Amino acid sequence: MKNRFKTMLMSGAFALAGGAYAGAANAQDADGTDDESVQEQIIVTGSRGQPRSVTDSPVPIDVFSEEDLQAVPFTDANDILRTLVPSFNLSRQPISDGASFIRPAQLRGLPTDKTLVLVNSKRRHRAALVQIGGSGTQGPDIATIPGIALKSVEVLRDGAAAQYGSDAIAGVINFILKDNAEGATLTADVGQYYEGDGFQYTFAGNFGVALGDDGFISISAEVSEQDATVRAEQYCESFACPDVTDERFLSGIDQTIEGFTVDSYLAGLPDANIGPGDVVQPWGQPNANAIRTFVNAGYDFGAFEAYGFGNYSNSESDGSFFYRFPGNGTIENLRLEDGSVYSPLQIFPGGFTPRFFGTVLDYSGVGGLKGELSNGFMWDVSGRFGHSEIQYTLANTINPSLGPDTPTRFNPGDLINEELQFQADFSQEFEIGTASPLLVAFGASYLDESYEIVGGDPASFENGPFSSQDPFGFCEVDMDGAFTGTPTMAGMAVIADGSTLDCADDDDPVFRTVGVGSNGFPGYGPDAVGELTRDSQGIYVDVSTDVTDDFFVQAALRFEDYSDFGEETVWKVAAKYDFSDMFSLRGSISTGFRAPTPGQLGTTNVSTRLPNGVPVATGLFPATNPAAVALGATPLQPETSDNFTVGVLGSFGDFTYTVDLYQIDLKDRVNAVSTITIINDIDFPDLNTGPLVTADGSQYASVLDAAGVANANTIGGVNYFTNAFDTTTRGVDVVLTYNLDWAASGSTGLSAAFNWNETEFDGDVSDLFNAEAQFDFENALPEWRANLTANHTVGKWGILARANVFGPYENANGGSTITVTQEFDTEVLFDLEASYQATDTVTLALGARNIFDEFPDAGEIGETCCGRIYRSDSVVDWQGGYYYVRATANF
Repeated sequence: MKNRFKTMLMSGAFALAGGAYAGAANAQDADGTDDESVQEQIIVTGSRGQPRSVTDSPVPIDVFSEEDLQAVPFTDANDILRTLVPSFNLSRQPISDGASFIRPAQLRGLPTDKTLVLVNSKRRHRAALVQIGGSGTQGPDIATIPGIALKSVEVLRDGAAAQYGSDAIAGVINFILKDNAEGATLTADVGQYYEGDGFQYTFAGNFGVALGDDGFISISAEVSEQDATVRAEQYCESFACPDVTDERFLSGIDQTIEGFTVDSYLAGLPDANIGPGDVVQPWGQPNANAIRTFVNAGYDFGAFEAYGFGNYSNSESDGSFFYRFPGNGTIENLRLEDGSVYSPLQIFPGGFTPRFFGTVLDYSGVGGLKGELSNGFMWDVSGRFGHSEIQYTLANTINPSLGPDTPTRFNPGDLINEELQFQADFSQEFEIGTASPLLVAFGASYLDESYEIVGGDPASFENGPFSSQDPFGFCEVDMDGAFTGTPTMAGMAVIADGSTLDCADDDDPVFRTVGVGSNGFPGYGPDAVGELTRDSQGIYVDVSTDVTDDFFVQAALRFEDYSDFGEETVWKVAAKYDFSDMFSLRGSISTGFRAPTPGQLGTTNVSTRLPNGVPVATGLFPATNPAAVALGATPLQPETSDNFTVGVLGSFGDFTYTVDLYQIDLKDRVNAVSTITIINDIDFPDLNTGPLVTADGSQYASVLDAAGVANANTIGGVNYFTNAFDTTTRGVDVVLTYNLDWAASGSTGLSAAFNWNETEFDGDVSDLFNAEAQFDFENALPEWRANLTANHTVGKWGILARANVFGPYENANGGSTITVTQEFDTEVLFDLEASYQATDTVTLALGARNIFDEFPDAGEIGETCCGRIYRSDSVVDWQGGYYYVRATANF
């Protein structure tokens, strides 16, 4: 059935295409807009004074109109940006805790939190999620902005911290909301992947309502649902192979676990995974559903204008963690209080795959007044509040330390990020004898931020009896605490009752210890919960003028004072010179800063990872936490940057071009150190334990115990954020467009956008990162990316074609010594969409993303273990082809 549907859909697409020439997205100008007259395209990003045209900007700015956004076969704002902006990279990361639900992205090779996100030129609040690895990114959740609400998007590809404040190191993304006072747009989008899974739909609408003669309310809403996909094979590794079709079946699985039999294990395997697919370890996109709304309003009172906008978003997603097989450190024999032996196989006969659920709540409100006095003095005062919250649930798992008394469903806790800001912006023009007046913009802001960790249910973090050896005192210990091999009176009593207890056998279940907390994601206990707050004040001044008709200059200075970091001052100088319509030169030099967020300062996370197939509880602790301090952490400091950009642009008739080179020197970059392995002293009873460090950098649990870390013997790894290193990022952006007019045969717009980018360490980082981590940091992203787009329209017909090109990239394996690398080849994914205007109000579209069903190279080294076929964090999509139909009605 699915193949027949796919064939019909693809045949329909080519049939529609037969009525038009091959083409693609609306022709953009040299900076990404589709207006016929470049001079008419006005931008509000890049200068804190009056808006300017794109070609007047001394820095590169892409402008994407409503039509451009609608021409992208996605509704998620993240995917829209990835499609339109080559330097914007996005990956899907299953089994990455909250990153499975809020996807991390990069602009110009730098993490999301190095890019400032605005909505209607006002700062957007951050998401509650702090990525637990890498840079610990905590940026806004762009997915909460429904595409139907957008009038345009402006992407400033240059450092702008002096104008907008912390975070604007790689650039600024400004989402401009629709401001229609009438009319309505309704869309319905339905599709699924070629594999027959991942069915999804999106229904969205926008309505404009007039407020009297001088006001408007624009209301946008989106409802979406997507089913999970599975791009995996049955689990089969040297340490565990439940694949009955493989000759290694049951290899590595401990078959001495109490209650284990091959028959009972096989009978339990179908229930081990409660998620999608018929494998124990699914990999793919999660199930997800969402309701997202945005409201934008304004009213002109004559002497001033009032404006306000806000959103509400509620989304739910779920994904799987790693499969737990018998004998992996979680499913182990334990000696109960009556002397009998218990195993989690009594609950999950085939092992189990924890299922992780996340509910993301996001809402915000912005309100303000603005106006212009008779002397040209412009003012804008505003206030905003933003709230982001993640509520976690974990099912199909256990708290191993509770033994048979464990629940199988837990609420590990919640994360909440809130921001309250007041902003005042002013501008005034002064005649100083230059070609245009000197524009002086200045302003001030106050920002209050908080990050809160809400505790989970007690069972999610409870330290049960089986986290310690011999919890019921069955075996004697000497004065040094070492076991003597002799049973106590309690031990002899259970032996007399028929127990197999043997205190002289080091492998007896009485000596087995297991982890604490809901396995996969231990809950936030009393030592982790709390709220961290800070406030900051900032002032800025931005001046600009056309010195001559051909020479524009701009300068900005910003001072900010943080309650936890002190003072920072940054600056920017930019200029543009027009030699002719065919050639202009532009460039900028600036400094920037980014203060670590309250989330980065305060987040605590203990998650289960499988470095060698065996679950290890790995803790991420604040840099001020005793566990981190004991291992060498120091308090975080702000990141600073030096930015350099130089570019050329111009036009020849209907052909336009921009070429911009850039370099970003980022200092004191925040990143998590490579995980420090913690060795449980219990496993080495003959050692004189203490604050010892092994040859490979591992440390003993007694280090954490001495620092007062709870349950230190159950933690297998520790990392923390630190101002780890300096980097240099270099690259080039190229944007080319060409418009063709075929008279009665329609018109075609062609555009090509290209980005080459590389990031290198500036100095030796071997004391913080192993060889594998260093290699992957510099080589894991494609060296270059390109989007080639064409859009042809003739009469009521249209066809869009796009090639998304991903350059080569590499990945290493080996830890402290690189043992093998894999190079991934260049990949091209083609999109095709045909549309027909059925009536004056209704347009129908039929299309496919990745029409030729291409996949990235299959992974060949360690990171693609455990049922994975493709690198799960690849920025090259690994879901395969996707076909869809869409209907749009405009009233």
